[in-house]
Parts: sequence; structure tokens; C-alpha cells
Amino acid sequence: MADNGTTGGFTIRDARVSDIHAITSIYNEAIRDGISTSDIDERSAEQRREWLERHAPRSRYPVVVVRLNGQTVGFGSLSRYRPRAGYDAIVEISYYIGSYWRGRGAGRLLVSWLLDAAARLGYEKAVSCVCSPNAGSLALMRSFGFTRFGLLPGAIHNAGRTLDVQYWYKELRPVQGVQGEWPAAGRC
Repeated sequence: MADNGTTGGFTIRDARVSDIHAITSIYNEAIRDGISTSDIDERSAEQRREWLERHAPRSRYPVVVVRLNGQTVGFGSLSRYRPRAGYDAIVEISYYIGSYWRGRGAGRLLVSWLLDAAARLGYEKAVSCVCSPNAGSLALMRSFGFTRFGLLPGAIHNAGRTLDVQYWYKELRPVQGVQGEWPAAGRC
């Protein structure tokens, strides 16, 4: 279970089925913005519930929400990088913050939590794909010490726009003596 307490008023906890509507709303806003995901068509709550269920086991692939004053303002996840076992030491991080809350610390807290969780789980590298016009995510990648290792020009075609995708990675230092499962709440 994830529970990192409170930072700047924000809290992070495990995502629940009851969070699906907020997660769907935030993700669909990102789709409409057109610079944070390669999805073009908005997702239904049922599709996002299925996405949540694919993060299994959740002890290896957590999905969390960022909340402030009882409101979900963002969400993030650790996902399997590729389905081949040789890549099992690599994890992909993804995160989405509601537009009103961007630039207010929720994204920074979420990326920090995801990287800490990845290290505790024993992953050696974290990767993230970022659309080139997404200045906020590019700044977060740089501030957390990620290295850009690739650029796929013209990868996304959305509403008459063509976007590049940048690939970023960060070497992680697994926490000594902790590997395999995210610790229970209170052991962060």
C-alpha cells in the first residue's frame, strides 16, 4: 500500500476503483490538451478501470493518486517496460496532473514518489516517454536527473498536429535490503 503522508498539503495513496471517475477525467483532459499522451480518443471509465486492473500485481506495478483536500488532482503508475523477461529490471513511469494543479508541486511529488517506489522495488532503471511540446514534463525529467536517450520525430498525429516523442531514462539505486514488493503503509 502506498501512503507517503502529506507534502505541501498533497497526499499520495493507492488508487482505488472509486477513483476511476477522477482518473478518467484527468486522463481525458490530457487527451484533449494533445501534448501529454498519444491517445487521441477519450477513454471511458470502464476502459480506465481495465487499465487499472492490468497493473498487476499492484505490489510490483503500483497506481497511485495525488489528493488535496479530498480531491484527486493527479495520478501516476509504474508499468512493465516490455513484456520480455530481459527487461524486468526496467520500469516505465507515467503521471498525469489536472490542468489547474500543474506547476503547483503535485507532479514533482508524484514523480519523486514513483522513483522512490521503483528503487524500493529493486528496479535498476526508470524510463518515461514525453511528447516534445510538454514543457512541464520535460522540466521534471531534467530536474530529476533523467537522461534523454532518444527522439522519435513525428511519432504522434493528433488533430492536425504532428508531435515528436522523447525517451528519457534514469539509473536507479535500489534500496539495500528491500526488493520485490512495495512495503506496507507507514514503512516509506
